[in-house]
Amino acid sequence: MISEKMMEFVKSSSVIRAMFEEGKRLADIHGAENVYDFSLGNPSVEPPQEVKEALLQVINEENPNLVHGYMNNSGFEDVRESIATSINSKFETSFNSGNIIMTVGAAGGLNVILKTLLNPGDEVITFAPFFGEYRNYVSNYDGKLVVISPNTVDFQPNLEEVEEKITAKTKAVIINTPNNPTGVIYSEATIKALASILEKKQGEYKTSIYLISDEPYRELAYDGVEVPYLTKYYRNTIVGYSYSKSLSLPGERIGYLVIPNEIDSFKDVVAAANVATRILGFVNAPSLIQRAVAKCLDAKVDLDIYNRNRELLYNSLISYGYQCVKPQGAFYLFIKALEEDDKAFCNAAKKYNILIVPGSSFGCPGYCRIAYCVNYDMIERALPGFKKLAEDYGL
Repeated sequence: MISEKMMEFVKSSSVIRAMFEEGKRLADIHGAENVYDFSLGNPSVEPPQEVKEALLQVINEENPNLVHGYMNNSGFEDVRESIATSINSKFETSFNSGNIIMTVGAAGGLNVILKTLLNPGDEVITFAPFFGEYRNYVSNYDGKLVVISPNTVDFQPNLEEVEEKITAKTKAVIINTPNNPTGVIYSEATIKALASILEKKQGEYKTSIYLISDEPYRELAYDGVEVPYLTKYYRNTIVGYSYSKSLSLPGERIGYLVIPNEIDSFKDVVAAANVATRILGFVNAPSLIQRAVAKCLDAKVDLDIYNRNRELLYNSLISYGYQCVKPQGAFYLFIKALEEDDKAFCNAAKKYNILIVPGSSFGCPGYCRIAYCVNYDMIERALPGFKKLAEDYGL
């Protein structure tokens, strides 16, 4: 028999992945061109040319033992130094290699830092809607996820509720901006207000409350909207970053943690994060892709492709009568379902071979996520189905 904890994980296994598998089933029946799968946030934009060139350069020119071998659990020191320098140039920070730990994507980074910080029973706060795996990640280390209810007016965090729900057991707060699933970017005013609350509560309880900023979508921001860099606003901030979206490398599993010198117990946190990297079985982030990304830190995917998708899908759905806060970043729309039961609404969309994910998977029932990191022509082909679906509900 499998463990009781894994039994629960299996029961609550990702709805997103289940919808992805449903897409493959429908494609076998109707043909792939007639199925409109908006379920998975799998980047459709190709990696920048610089990535291919960097990979070839590393393979052809660097020492094979270096490229394919072990290194410090934190990652290659020169790679970490290059990343720190790049961050400093963008955000006027002052990090060095000692503040960077290379990770197996953002998910690996979150697991490393949560294992580093959590004792059984510690509480981790996050804001709905949120990436559903946070619940599992926190549970991995016997923590308790405390969910702040959604502010469905503009999807900025519900700060009054977070102040009420912070307790002496609160060890961390996870935020994700640009946000999955809404695409909303948390404003500087929001970040400052949250930082003020956390500082106040740290003083009240005489504890350390770490702010974990999950940032795989940082580079995907539209219309010139700035994404605040959180270490500048709150001392006990730890940043988790991934190149999955910024360089369209989700399968390469490469990212990093930023652990500033200023955080409480800095040396212990870094030492523990290194040990966590090892004992979680990562050992170190993949060596080849570490060396490659260090050569193309200023490269970016073509954001205009995602923006074109965003404009077409958002404007079309609004014209059909759907309700949605226009996303400022990432590559998702979070629409209000046309009935109270968001799961039933997603099932209704299957009538037109449209696959979308219920908002209840993100802690926000009554809404649905549409991933528009797909081909533009697929959106065009899907629009008549979205229109008919709206008409079915009397719009």
